[in-house]
Amino acid sequence: MYTKTTHHICITVEPVFLEDQSLPFDNHYVWAYQIWVENQGAETVQLLARTWWITNGKGITTEVKGEGVVGEKPWIAPGTTYHYTSGAPLTTPSGMMEGIYHMKTKSGKDIEVFIPAFSLDSPYESAALH
Repeated sequence: MYTKTTHHICITVEPVFLEDQSLPFDNHYVWAYQIWVENQGAETVQLLARTWWITNGKGITTEVKGEGVVGEKPWIAPGTTYHYTSGAPLTTPSGMMEGIYHMKTKSGKDIEVFIPAFSLDSPYESAALH
């Protein structure tokens, strides 16, 4: 698991390689990742958007931006945790992801919360690179 805290928002990520959805002979590798967004602060926040940087095993980075997460823009009260699962495909057997959540506090302040860099490794990589 990978964890990072910014502005009293703790992000924890757990990636899992999905063997049953991957086709190594077609250079198609798929991971799921679970994310926990824990509000350790004193003010409610809303997760409005995200930016991801996904880097494959050849060092090629793709930026992905979008509203909310998994079709939601959740409000996260102090002392609570929002949890979701999503996924990412790559054309290489390993890679990395990291990103930023764009949030707003209940009082209207915009904040950026960093998502820790995490490794996407599969059994098809001869050695873990990350």
